[in-house]
Amino acid sequence: MMELIKSMFISASGMRVQGERSRVIAENVANANSLPSNPGQEPYRRKVLVFKNVLDRELGADVVEVHKRTVDRSEFGKRYDPGHPGANPDGYVLLPNVNGLIEAIDMKEAQRTYEANLNMIETARTMINRTIELIR
Repeated sequence: MMELIKSMFISASGMRVQGERSRVIAENVANANSLPSNPGQEPYRRKVLVFKNVLDRELGADVVEVHKRTVDRSEFGKRYDPGHPGANPDGYVLLPNVNGLIEAIDMKEAQRTYEANLNMIETARTMINRTIELIR
């Protein structure tokens, strides 16, 4: 029975990081059109999370945590818009390195992973309840 409880805590840690991942993706989507307001400024830079397994000594199992929140170092796009206040001397404005398709795919993956962890918790809870019923 302790192993089932342990599995619930492990799945809960997975749900927490996927929830955080979803918030970061939503922030990226919300800022996908955030352009610089002055020449030489950078636009919004896409954020990403890095996960790691951590030994939870109290639980005696590895759980997943957010290791760090970092930025995507890929290049910015450019758009010719000489009238924009953030345009460089050549008339180009830097665009955020956020790709809506990638964000949509990442969000779907985060949702599915969250759901898989939730299903694991529900399955473990059902098994614990059935075990208790058998003991009675």
